[in-house]
Amino acid sequence: MANNIEIRKMLDTDWSRVKGIYLEGIATGNATFQTEAPSFEEWTASHDSTCKMVAVKDGIIVGWIAISPVSSRSVYKGVGEISIYITTQVKNKGIGTVLFSKLIEESEKQGYWTLQSSIFKENMASLHLHKKLGFREVGYREKIAQHHGVWRDVILLERRSKNIV
Repeated sequence: MANNIEIRKMLDTDWSRVKGIYLEGIATGNATFQTEAPSFEEWTASHDSTCKMVAVKDGIIVGWIAISPVSSRSVYKGVGEISIYITTQVKNKGIGTVLFSKLIEESEKQGYWTLQSSIFKENMASLHLHKKLGFREVGYREKIAQHHGVWRDVILLERRSKNIV
């Protein structure tokens, strides 16, 4: 299925579909600590405008990926936190791999040397996808925050650009 997927830059007009897919992820209880989607303005302000992409199948957005800078300090300008969400209708079809691969390529063009993610330990699909694309486990945070009143643990992963000398 992934062979007939178009990957393109995310447009502001994509927000309603992107938000819908984000809400699907929130509903799983294993994608994010968030319990509701932010406003478009909040979401846009927190993500790098050059590294936001969508996966489109048959004219419909089926997934999205974006980078949030981890710090406003100039020394960390090449370090970004990844968010990736695929609609439940097309999970496990290779779309996440295609979308993520394209983002890695673009992020390196934009000067990112480290990509990182914090993933709930129960989110095996996301952990597998990240490791498949060269991320490695660098830590474990026990009971880092509560989600619906339950303390949750996350696994920290990172990927370094192969362009670092």
